[in-house]
Amino acid sequence: MSQWDAPARLSYWAFHADRRPAYMRFAYLQLGSDADAEDAVDATFDAIMNEWLRMLHMDRLEAYAWTVLKHRIVDQQRKRNRRPEPMDISAFEAALKDAAVDPYDVLTDTIQFYSAVSRLAERQRDAVLLRYGLQCTTGEAAAVMGVEEATVRSHISQALRRLARLLAAPRDGKPGS
Repeated sequence: MSQWDAPARLSYWAFHADRRPAYMRFAYLQLGSDADAEDAVDATFDAIMNEWLRMLHMDRLEAYAWTVLKHRIVDQQRKRNRRPEPMDISAFEAALKDAAVDPYDVLTDTIQFYSAVSRLAERQRDAVLLRYGLQCTTGEAAAVMGVEEATVRSHISQALRRLARLLAAPRDGKPGS
């Protein structure tokens, strides 16, 4: 980095400052640990720094960086020898809270919901996690993923339709139950 010109250094640090908070939150949802999330995000920015001068010439720099983050999360999951979890449940639990609801039904519904989310296509799952798990706006999710807002809206729309189908299926998997 010491060999870079001032604009390259400034652009890297601006990108780092802009993306790190969202990357940390997303990594935490995937890894469930502050330490693991920090390791994955630090590795992401190390990789980005090593490629930054080349990345500056890319049409979709943000999309490339998002891909690097996703790879570092998988690396961290493998390093910790853990099976990937779809997300931390706390982000969605608030939406399910209702004093009149049986806690066992909520637990069952929550488990089914997370199971259904884990069956979404990767980009749909990412869009849902960013939009609803992290409460990002569609624009913020698009910026983090390095895609257009319309793409995020499309991913979310497809995900919601798929979730509706998955969650409408009978609980025991048998038709007519």
